Amino acid sequence: MKQKKPAYFPNLVLETGPIGSQVYHAIRKAILDGRLTSGSRLPSTRTLAEMMSISRNSVIAGFERLIDEGYLLTRRGAGTFVASTIPDELIQTTNNLTSLSSSSAPTDALNPNIQKAQTFWSNSQPNANSGHMFHIGVGCVDLFPHELWGRLLGRIWRQSKKALATFNSPMGYLPLREMICQYVQSTRGLNCQPEQIIIVNGTQQAINLTARVLLKEGDKVWLDDPGYDSALGIFTSYGIEVQPITSDIHGMDISQGITKNPDAKLVFTTPSHQFPLGNTLSLARRIALLEWASKNNMWIFEDDYNSEFRYHSKPIQALQGLDKHQRVIYAGTFSKMMYPGFRLGFLVVPQSLVSAFEVAKYYTDSHSGFLEQATLALFISQGHYARHVRRIRKACYERYLALKNAIETHLSHVFKVEPTDSGIHIVCWLQAGYTEEYIIKKSREIGLGIQPLSRYCIQPYQKQGVLLGYAAHNPIKIERDIIALAKQLS
Repeated sequence: MKQKKPAYFPNLVLETGPIGSQVYHAIRKAILDGRLTSGSRLPSTRTLAEMMSISRNSVIAGFERLIDEGYLLTRRGAGTFVASTIPDELIQTTNNLTSLSSSSAPTDALNPNIQKAQTFWSNSQPNANSGHMFHIGVGCVDLFPHELWGRLLGRIWRQSKKALATFNSPMGYLPLREMICQYVQSTRGLNCQPEQIIIVNGTQQAINLTARVLLKEGDKVWLDDPGYDSALGIFTSYGIEVQPITSDIHGMDISQGITKNPDAKLVFTTPSHQFPLGNTLSLARRIALLEWASKNNMWIFEDDYNSEFRYHSKPIQALQGLDKHQRVIYAGTFSKMMYPGFRLGFLVVPQSLVSAFEVAKYYTDSHSGFLEQATLALFISQGHYARHVRRIRKACYERYLALKNAIETHLSHVFKVEPTDSGIHIVCWLQAGYTEEYIIKKSREIGLGIQPLSRYCIQPYQKQGVLLGYAAHNPIKIERDIIALAKQLS
């Protein structure tokens, strides 16, 4: 006997997509807008299929999804009904409670170190516009080999059935660690073995792991001033006291650090390309730092984020390769050479610290993603990475020259370019009569992501300047936007 239609049942309008999904959305919409009220009984799946002139299986698929999500419930022998409390009501109530509680939550409930880090975060966010022209820290994303990478990724995916179920190493994918070990030995002169390499999700995780393993609240760290603002924020969030050390044309002033802050536990340094000024730590200062660290049980965190972006002279050997006493933790990243969202980097740690870093990595996020690691290992082993580096270096140098020439042609009365032989951004000192605040304000008005030098300063700097990234933009666009900025400042 055919089941009778309920006394009232709204018309359901099917839209686009799979029929089962259309049934789900049509009934859910009727529930949310009140046409089907709580406790209402629905027709049987067979009857509803006849009413809507569709297959019963499509109706069953829609019903099952609505039951799984809590919109409908079944009563044996009675039928299917609209639930008395629907999920969207719960979500709305929860959101209201969350909003109320967050707005009235006392700030003393927070870790005071996080409160301090929030200050740095708030100061940096107005300039965190990475999608804008001339923003720094972005490589030649337009030259990333998408099709090649896709083919390699597809190959790994097809061969990964077993690995997907078994890979769980906190240290990272061994073939990738072996490839990285060979690469940094040959290009950066590192003294290491694959078991010393830990794959991480970028430089910021590398800094976090190092702080967790080696430092405790109240310890002191040397940091270049101006220097890497994210390192400042991370150390502050752990309650670590950051000691600003002046950086000049020879890099971090090691003698100043020894004289003023001899009891520091760690030095954070970017010796190959000081961030953000771009200078190289001189060999004499490198030796002095290593000797001081060895005598005073100090650790050195070497952030080698830009070593591959050198256009003429070869870089001085990495600190890690000069270190005879195992005091250097070396960090490298692939995001500059690949693209910002490529969150893979690596640490090379002294043998004595391997076990501690492995534990810290495991309790941070267990391990980094398998597919990206395996694809990168293949990308390196087949020689694609070395070719990509050569191509990027050539393109970056052309883009650097385009930016330098455009500024000297159209903005020499505003900017004085600091010469550089490496990196993916330039520092421009401001000519008399101009301020960072004015330049940033006018550049934002035309959508440019130029960064103020003051963003990276702990203490006031003696000169005002701005930073312009160039790697992500072709020479034609670079000149066009410099001309636009010149008009904006005229």
